[in-house]
Amino acid sequence: MQGTVSLPDPSTVRYPGPWTHRDIHANGIRLHAVEAGPSGPDAPLALFLHGFADLWWSWRHQLTAFADAGYRAVAVDLRGYGDSDKPPRGYDGWTLSGDVAGLIRALGCSEATLIGHADGGLVCWATAVLHPRLVRAIALVDSPHPISLRDAALHDRAQRSALLPTFLAYQVPWRPERKLVRDDGWEIERLLQARSGARWQQSDEFREVAERMRSAIRIPGTAHCTLEYQRWAFRSQWRPDGRRFMAAMDKTLTLPVLQLHGTLDPYVLPATVRRCVRHAPGRKLLMIDDAGHYAHQECADDVTAALLDFAAGL
Repeated sequence: MQGTVSLPDPSTVRYPGPWTHRDIHANGIRLHAVEAGPSGPDAPLALFLHGFADLWWSWRHQLTAFADAGYRAVAVDLRGYGDSDKPPRGYDGWTLSGDVAGLIRALGCSEATLIGHADGGLVCWATAVLHPRLVRAIALVDSPHPISLRDAALHDRAQRSALLPTFLAYQVPWRPERKLVRDDGWEIERLLQARSGARWQQSDEFREVAERMRSAIRIPGTAHCTLEYQRWAFRSQWRPDGRRFMAAMDKTLTLPVLQLHGTLDPYVLPATVRRCVRHAPGRKLLMIDDAGHYAHQECADDVTAALLDFAAGL
């Protein structure tokens, strides 16, 4: 029974490595951030934002590579995840972009290059629009513009079939939370298997990733907060706050944008990513061969090289 099982403490995500764990107060909450590389005012800031049911550690490869290249590299547990605070509300696009803006300022920086995967990429898009003075550039991994994703779900049958079954199932109360944590978080591993390439699934790294994500989702409160991202994205479409958010997002970005997309991603389809040219006409799109939805982990070397090349060109 769940009540007799010892649940992971939030501090269990503070994995040791060539980085420093920090608690940073921003936008009224405490965020757990992991920093590597130089921290002086001359070091450009690269800020990494993870995706659904994930944690900062998913950026371990890029965190160390950017640090070695002279960047101040920071990966964060988003609101509601890992060892960050888990407040009862604030999982909307306005507040999440405010978290990132506050984090940039709390780090003593005037701007940052934002790099995000999936839900973290959506936060990158939002921050670039709502806090443009703080964002130098954005790079997205398997993460379309929120309007592109909405339009694809409405008008593209293939994208609708890939997205909606789980997305709609997450809208009911409490049952999805129980499913995410049941059997030591087995549902998280199932999602990893369903959305990643077969080659990566045979690796030792996949086993380690699955174990750490399964543990992190079982940290008290995390499963609920994870789902609140999905619930706001859906329910707000029929509310004034959601309509205002989408209206605000309907702007053309002129800052540098890089999109990386796994060719094997069954969850976000290539046609959906290509729609993003409407809001980022100058963006660069690179397809990552032999990678699914977790391209930054499945083909870490290729993704890291592309991100570093993008950042160097800024």
